[in-house]
Amino acid sequence: KRRKLLNYLKKKDNARYEKLIADLELRK
Repeated sequence: KRRKLLNYLKKKDNARYEKLIADLELRK
C-alpha cells in the first residue's frame, strides 16, 4: 500500500516538474 502511495506522489511531482520545465522552455 505504502509503495503505491509513494509512486503516486512521485508521478505527481514528475508532472509538476515537467510543467515547470515546459514553462521555462516557453520563456526562452
